[in-house]
Amino acid sequence: MSILKSFFSKKDKPVKNYDDFWNWFATNERAFFNAVNMENYIEKDFFDKLSPKLGELRDGYYFLTGICAADTAELVITADGAIENIVFVEELVEAAPELKGWKFTALKPALDIKDVNIRMADYNFVQSNMNFYANEVAGYPDEIDITIVHDDFNEVNQKAIITGCYIFLDNFLGELEFVTLIDNVSFLSKSEAVQELIPISKLKDYLNWRQKEFNEKYDGTWHNIENDEHAILKSELDNNGIPLIAVINTDLLKWDSKPSHPWIMTVVIKFDARKSNGMPDKPTQLLTEEIENKLYTQLKDIDGYLNVGRETGNNAKEVYFACRDFRIPSKVAQQICDDYKGKIEMSYEIYKDKYWKTFNRFTGV
Repeated sequence: MSILKSFFSKKDKPVKNYDDFWNWFATNERAFFNAVNMENYIEKDFFDKLSPKLGELRDGYYFLTGICAADTAELVITADGAIENIVFVEELVEAAPELKGWKFTALKPALDIKDVNIRMADYNFVQSNMNFYANEVAGYPDEIDITIVHDDFNEVNQKAIITGCYIFLDNFLGELEFVTLIDNVSFLSKSEAVQELIPISKLKDYLNWRQKEFNEKYDGTWHNIENDEHAILKSELDNNGIPLIAVINTDLLKWDSKPSHPWIMTVVIKFDARKSNGMPDKPTQLLTEEIENKLYTQLKDIDGYLNVGRETGNNAKEVYFACRDFRIPSKVAQQICDDYKGKIEMSYEIYKDKYWKTFNRFTGV
């Protein structure tokens, strides 16, 4: 008994990379398959074991599982819509081994609309009770702005209906398409609709058409920032008068092809500057400049990554990029965050903003 107790109580080694994770998974895959297949103890025997192992790799991994065919379980790794985590989900699944009885999928896949039947809070979300129409946004012709119309939508139940509609779209379009193709979504009742309703089944065709037009319009577009003019902007926080100093590429903010670089990345470097009115001391300034230079070196304009500028003050420096894609910036920023862990606090965020409205505060718009 003592030998068995010692064996089963031995802790798993922490996983440090994709190979470590999949080696651990392969060692336990039969027990995991049985847990998914039987369902009785799936949370205890699978979910509770998988979650912490994924967390050892990085935050932001989520998963779904179920039996997808005879003798085959599917594990879907998802970023739950977080743009900056998508590339790491894709890499993890790409590194997965061939395991008999298992199918591994990166991001929630698109389903045939006939198979999307969501029931939530006593409401159904199916193709027969959902429609949409597209909105033209004045001054922003490349934005994809749609209105979803659900038969049961009203002021009382709008929160439940909106949540259900989002889940429907996530399943119908697929996770990647949902978070990357649509810029804005609004929800109305039939009585509030101001345009002719289009069956929700036509949404994929509409999005594919808009994306094709977008690609044809901006394919190969780039901007050389080497000789651009920059402005130094100074302001103060309203509540305490702490100074903010920004250095912004003013030529870039006048560029008429902003949508070609629709992904905005903000890298935030935090420091304790309570004794220096929110501004970094000399050693901290040198460290933040070192980090900035690494970002500039790896994210170049010719490759589709435009440094819009930076803002310093209130115990932080924010560095801004407008990017053609989001995968490489995610990897670069994460690697730099890892390299400086323990030296200074860093984080980053990536989101879609085709017309760079994020920077309107620097132009007075």
